Amino acid sequence: MKKLSFLHSLMAVLMITAAFTACSEDDDNDTSGSSKGAHYDLTITVGKHGGMAKTETHVTLSVASLSDPDTTITFDGKGVEIADYTIESIYDDEFMYQVPSSMDRFSKLQLKNNELTVVQEQRFDKNTYTPRNYTHAWLDKNTLLIMSTTEDHTKVIWTKLNVKDMSIINEGTVDGIKVAEGYNVLSTSGLLTYRKSDKKLFYFYNNKGLTSGSNKSTNEPFFRIAVINPETMAVEQEIINSEAAQMQGSAYGELLQDFIFFDKDDNLYLTAFSTKSKKNYGQLLRIKNGEYDFEKGYNAFPDTKGKILTIQYLGGNKALVYSGDNAVGTGIQDVAYYYSIVDLNTKQATRLQYNGEDIAYSAGSFSQRSVYNAKENKAYFGVSNDTENRIYIYDVATGNVSLGSKLATGVYFDQIRFFEK
Repeated sequence: MKKLSFLHSLMAVLMITAAFTACSEDDDNDTSGSSKGAHYDLTITVGKHGGMAKTETHVTLSVASLSDPDTTITFDGKGVEIADYTIESIYDDEFMYQVPSSMDRFSKLQLKNNELTVVQEQRFDKNTYTPRNYTHAWLDKNTLLIMSTTEDHTKVIWTKLNVKDMSIINEGTVDGIKVAEGYNVLSTSGLLTYRKSDKKLFYFYNNKGLTSGSNKSTNEPFFRIAVINPETMAVEQEIINSEAAQMQGSAYGELLQDFIFFDKDDNLYLTAFSTKSKKNYGQLLRIKNGEYDFEKGYNAFPDTKGKILTIQYLGGNKALVYSGDNAVGTGIQDVAYYYSIVDLNTKQATRLQYNGEDIAYSAGSFSQRSVYNAKENKAYFGVSNDTENRIYIYDVATGNVSLGSKLATGVYFDQIRFFEK
């Protein structure tokens, strides 16, 4: 995985400019999709898997297709460095939204012709947010709700944005959420989602006890669910769940990885985990439509070997899950993570195979290497290890797995995002 000549040349290019367009087309690398309809944005790091690491260099490249197994996607002299912004973003069909490194505004961005364009920005007014540490929900196509805790993590703040012009519609504090007795802080951001069928917000969070003079904290035994009216931002119910200890990704919302989805019946699914013998094991929980607490005894992935890292709903009561294996490793650089298809009805997980053999373990726990293209009814997912840097394709209708494009050696593959416009 190490090619020093490649890495040195890439770093030299990145030091010259933070956003540029490739001057010529490589026969093996069609990037025209960045300006014509649907395209995939691939993000890699230099040196090691990056995830949330602020010190790693992230480079993103747009490509029209990931389907050709004979194509090798190269990044040398192509793509854009994500410098003043972060790879942790909110997405719609066309744009990215985030709090950038400047920590003073909301930004609406677009990667087009392999240049990162600032479409519009809105400076903070009353509430302020930190890059990477907030959560969100879409109330409708144009209304984006941002939530996080205050700097001292004792209160939950919110801001509603009109993404057409990035204007602040309203903002305030969720008065119904306070630190519980016996604890002194809340989850950094928590997790937020919106159920359309009854127009309710679900905010998942923990109370934490900080050790004096230390950053170490102890979570309460089970995390909480706040059911919120999105019009008034008033808490209508607070529930202490009894199914899992913690929800996945509570420090950085759902900005880097996907943890929540709804099925066609508007049942809500959430990835969480509990600890056994000092090891974390993932759970896939469900809140049924019309209910507010998790369904008792329901765990769609009871035989997981470690944490659930990402999840995509594929329709037909199936989900694509990327999860860890504690017996192999738990670090971000460990080759210890694998893909499964979970049947939400039977609560069974089947590890994905290619040509009758299990697809190899991958490195990169803080990654989002899978997307679902609904028009094709196919999921694209990436495997990155010492011998392979490749996209695989899962055909939802047939259950078949085929090879997709390869990525050049010498880079560390961390993210795929799909844009339809």
